[in-house]
Amino acid sequence: MRETSLSDPHASPRRPRRIVTRRRCARLLSLSGLLAAIATSAGIDPADAVAQQARYDVVLRGGTVLDGSGSPRFAADVGVIDGFIARVGDLTGAEAETDIDVHGLFVTPGFVNLHSHPRGSGLQLASNMLTQGVTTEILNPDGGGPLDIAGQLSDLRESGLALNIGANIGFNRIWTEVVGRDDRPATSVEIERMRDLVVEGLTMGAWGVSAGLDYKPAYFATTDQVVEVVGAAGGWRTNFTNHDRLAPESNFSSRVGVAETLEIGKRAGLVPIVTHMKAQGHEQGTAAELIDLIVGSAEPGSVAAADAYPYLAGQSGLGALLIPGWALEGGREAMLQRFTDAESRERIVGEVQAAMTARFSGPEGVFVTGLDVELTELMRDMGGVSPGEAVVRTLAEANRGAILRFGSEADLVAILQGPTTSVACDCGATDGRASHPRYFGSYPRVLGRYVREQGHLTWEDAIRKMTGLPATTIGMVDRGFLAPGMAADLTVVDPETVIDHATFENPTVPSTGIRHVLVNGRFALRDGSPTGARAGQVLVRADRLPSRAMSHDVARSVRAAGKLELGGASTGVSVSMEIEQAAGERTARGRVRLTDSRSGLSIDTGDLGVLQVTEGWASLSGVAAVEGVAHPLLVIFEESDSSADGNSTVSLRLGNDYRVSGVLPTIRITAGR
Repeated sequence: MRETSLSDPHASPRRPRRIVTRRRCARLLSLSGLLAAIATSAGIDPADAVAQQARYDVVLRGGTVLDGSGSPRFAADVGVIDGFIARVGDLTGAEAETDIDVHGLFVTPGFVNLHSHPRGSGLQLASNMLTQGVTTEILNPDGGGPLDIAGQLSDLRESGLALNIGANIGFNRIWTEVVGRDDRPATSVEIERMRDLVVEGLTMGAWGVSAGLDYKPAYFATTDQVVEVVGAAGGWRTNFTNHDRLAPESNFSSRVGVAETLEIGKRAGLVPIVTHMKAQGHEQGTAAELIDLIVGSAEPGSVAAADAYPYLAGQSGLGALLIPGWALEGGREAMLQRFTDAESRERIVGEVQAAMTARFSGPEGVFVTGLDVELTELMRDMGGVSPGEAVVRTLAEANRGAILRFGSEADLVAILQGPTTSVACDCGATDGRASHPRYFGSYPRVLGRYVREQGHLTWEDAIRKMTGLPATTIGMVDRGFLAPGMAADLTVVDPETVIDHATFENPTVPSTGIRHVLVNGRFALRDGSPTGARAGQVLVRADRLPSRAMSHDVARSVRAAGKLELGGASTGVSVSMEIEQAAGERTARGRVRLTDSRSGLSIDTGDLGVLQVTEGWASLSGVAAVEGVAHPLLVIFEESDSSADGNSTVSLRLGNDYRVSGVLPTIRITAGR
């Protein structure tokens, strides 16, 4: 029996290529061409044949679809089969195991949280995130997380996942592991070791490189050395997301911090993401200028991005952003020793107060968690000491967290309106504990307050910022959009009632108005209540999935034809594809044809989903009928594939059983406004 090596464009590059026999492929696809031929001879589009012959697992009937692209909403039914979106349209007469009337409700892609800090066993139930509509979380933000992200994700998978997770590889963790906690430059040997660790993380499926240059000891790394280290990821077409470094040398300038993130991304060949973006303290009122700086920094065909949450206060360690870097060098014990030296203590107190004034408008901007008291109250209780002295005394007793008030409402609105700003909560699935309302309220707060009540965002754009935008920014191809062939991560929203209820005084009150949530086709939230289903998956990134700008507002097309070769030998597979999608159109048009001369296989599908493009690359989702049942289709096109000596390649996946990839003589990808 002859076998062919088939690759999965979603698999981690470390995962070995799956071997699938042609006989198994023939068993799967033998009726695909027959169904298409019957449909064509009868004057029926193959897409309609899928709709007529399928029995759905779930039909969401009569809702209003906001598809994640930002395009106008439309009325449609949504049919789900085996964890993917099989049909979007009129499903009158279609049968389903679960048929739900969603008239008057919005049906959207599941929300993607780019900045997740899960707590405890929270990912097993994730009720605080599901009641916000979130179906995917990206872990290890701010440069944190383990070096062994494969082990991290495997352990979390074994414990059960209520939603999907992916991970970043953290610069801070790498720097601490190799350089330590001292304020010194890395040696050339250490730089190479850190570059290797970045690549190892990407090889394990990381969605990008995260950093928190505001946190020590990564704070001690110079811009040039950060570029050297994260530049190891440049060839992976991924992203660099950073908690900006605000230093006393710049008077804690948000603008300088944002500019540094953009510079690192540009020099390292990575898409920069300014995470939990802010215009802090004395720079309040400048958010619109910061957005212009981000958008204007992007090279043609590329993107620079941000994410933000809808609150005017953040949460961090009390000392992390207030104690000066020199006082934190060497870790907590070294800091405590400096507290006992009168001269050092006086200097620390003064610099804490300067940072507090510049960043958080003074002691009124600081609430100490754990003690649950305003810093101003602690100052009084300590006999009227200064703000800096109160911080030092508090930290001398124990590490404490803090709620830090930093911004203005006008700035927050401007940031949320930024064209490449995703909504992300700087939170994560929790087992019930939280000190900040963002853990329970971020996404419904945007929808209820900033969309419905205040009109600062349209419904379509707000949903785009929660779905299609974050997914494309980090390189996903099968999530973020509601279209045929996409994973069935779906959120059903009541636009009349969705709102947050969590406050800083009561931060764990659940939001309302998220009616249903499906994760990979299974109900994780139904009628507003978690079901306990653990249908979440571990999502890993491969180098075929570039971080990129959204392409919904450009006309684009792909032409691909010829016989696939693998390792210089013919596979017997012929491909002919002509696909186009007009600017603003919901789905692509065209035909995907694949025939295998050795086994008689054929695919001929007309039910296409979304065509996404960036320079020299494209992806297509869709559905193919197999023995009367719909199966998801995903195709990745590369005009010049570096892993194939610069040749044009195509990778095709149909369902869970058929994958084929190889060099193709002709691929032409076009995009233009």
